[in-house]
Amino acid sequence: MQHIGKFLIIMGIVIAVIGGLVMLSGKISWLGRLPGDIVIQKKNFTFYFPLATSILISIILTLIFWIVGRR
Repeated sequence: MQHIGKFLIIMGIVIAVIGGLVMLSGKISWLGRLPGDIVIQKKNFTFYFPLATSILISIILTLIFWIVGRR
């Protein structure tokens, strides 16, 4: 039962962090517009692939899980 409780606490923290990022996304103008994010705009078409932003978020989440998972 302790593992389930620890898992639920970690998931709650992750969801809270994601929620905070979503709330602040309008105020953090560089998030989603980093060098390396791919944006292709045509006349009636826009393709957006946030590659650098995804890598940055992956690194942050990896560090969070590594810190929490240390024993």
